[in-house]
Amino acid sequence: MHVRRTRRRLLARLAAGVLLLVAVGGLTAGPASAHDEPGAHDETEAPAPDGSSRLIVVVEVDGLIDPIMSSYIRRQITIAEGRHAIGVVLHMDSAGTTLDDEALVDLLDNVRLAHVPVGVWVGPSGAQALGGAAHLVTTADFAAIAPGGRIGDFTAVQGLVHAHGSSFASENVHSHDDDGLHSGPSVRYFSADVAMGAGLTHSTAPTIGEFIFALSDDGYLPPIAQEVTGDDGVVRRAPAPDVVVSFVSLPLIDGLFHTAASPAITYLLMLAALSLLLLDFYTGGIGVAAAVGAVCGLLAAFGLGTLDIRPWALVLVIVAFVAFAIDIQAGVPRFWTAVGGVVLLVGSLGLFGQHSMSWIPLLVGLVGVGVFVLSGMPALVRTRYGTATVGREWMIGADGTAVTDIDPDGTVEVHGARWRARVNRLTPLEAGETLRVSGLSGVVLEVEPLEGAARDYRELRNKRGDSTVSETE
Repeated sequence: MHVRRTRRRLLARLAAGVLLLVAVGGLTAGPASAHDEPGAHDETEAPAPDGSSRLIVVVEVDGLIDPIMSSYIRRQITIAEGRHAIGVVLHMDSAGTTLDDEALVDLLDNVRLAHVPVGVWVGPSGAQALGGAAHLVTTADFAAIAPGGRIGDFTAVQGLVHAHGSSFASENVHSHDDDGLHSGPSVRYFSADVAMGAGLTHSTAPTIGEFIFALSDDGYLPPIAQEVTGDDGVVRRAPAPDVVVSFVSLPLIDGLFHTAASPAITYLLMLAALSLLLLDFYTGGIGVAAAVGAVCGLLAAFGLGTLDIRPWALVLVIVAFVAFAIDIQAGVPRFWTAVGGVVLLVGSLGLFGQHSMSWIPLLVGLVGVGVFVLSGMPALVRTRYGTATVGREWMIGADGTAVTDIDPDGTVEVHGARWRARVNRLTPLEAGETLRVSGLSGVVLEVEPLEGAARDYRELRNKRGDSTVSETE
C-alpha cells in the first residue's frame, strides 16, 4: 500500500512538473517551502517571554496539513520549547493531510514527544479534524472540539499509525447509540459529544479561551486563571497578568503556497493558467496574460505536486486545451471544441484521488472555461489578435466598412467580423466609409476605397503621360 501511494505521488509530481515547465517558460523560481531558520518568520512567531511572564503559543492550523504546515507546526513546538513556554495549542480546522506515511508519523511523534504540553482545539463551531488531522488530535496531550465540530475518517491511516507505535485513542471507540448515531467501523465521523464519549477527545469547548482554561483545570498547564468582576457585577475568569497568549500563523509566502495546495484552489489556478497561456499564444508576444498565467501555473504546479492527483486526468485536462486551440485557430467553435469539453469534464471529475473537491469550484471552472472558449477567445482573435488561417484568400475583393479612421492603419468590418487593416497613405479612409479588400499582408487586410483608389490615380497618371508623349510626337 505504501509503495503504491509513493508511486502514484511520484507520477503526480512528474505530471505537475510538465505543467510547471509550460507555465513558467524558463523561470527558475520554485515553490515556497517552510524555512528551517526561525528568524525567517519572526513576524509570525511568539515573542520571547521577559522572564516574569508565562507564554502560551496558539498555532493556527487551517486547511489540509501539507509539508509546509507540518514543518511550521514542528518548528513552532521547537521554538516554544526553547523559549520555555508553558504550553502550545494547535487551533485546528482541517480536512486531512497531504503528507506521505513517513512524514505523518514524524509529525505525530513530534507532538507526542514534545517537551512542552501540546493541546488541540478543533473549533470554532463547524470546524473539523479528519484523516491524519484526526490522528493529530488524538495524539496530543489534551484535545477538545467545539459544539458543532466533528472528528473522524481514521481508516485511511489507522493501520499505519498503529504499525509505527504512535499514540492513538480510537481503540477506545466502542459501539453505542447516541441519538441514532452508531460509532464503529461503519461510521466515519463523530460529533463533539460522541467523540468525547468514545475517548477521542477530553472535553468540549465552545471557545479557545475555555479550552486553555480546561488545559489548566486538568493539570496540563499551571494555574493561569484569576477571577475578575465585570461592570455588570458578574464574576468571570480571565488570564493572570503574567500570562501571555500569542497567536501565530503561516507567513505570507508560505501561506500563499499552503492555500494553493487545496483541491479547489489548485483546480481553478490550473484552469486559469492554461486559459491565460492559450490567450497569450494568440497575442503573438509575451504580455500581462503570460505573466499572470506563469504565476497561476507555478502555484497550481505546487498544489498538483502536493495533492493526491491522477496523472491521466491531468493529461486529459491539458489535451482539452489543445483541442480548444484547434477550433480557436479556425475562428469558429466546432468539432474539436466539443471534444475538448468532454475531455475536460472527464479529466476534472477524475483529477483528485484522496482529496475530493466540491461541485461549486468544478462548476465555476467548467463554466468559466466554456465562456472563455466559446465567446471570449473567438471574438478576441477576430477583432484584435486575428492570425492567418488557411483559405482567407476568398476575402480579396470583398466589400466592407471602416470601423475607425484608417490612416494608414485601423479596423474594418468584413462579413460581420472585425479585422486590422491598412490603406495606402494617398487614400485614407474615414470611419463608416465603404471599402474593398485588395490583398492580405500576414494578419492585416490591405484595403482601398471603392472609388479613387491609389491604383486609379497611378493609372490616370500613366494615361496622362502617354497622351503627352503622343502630342509631342
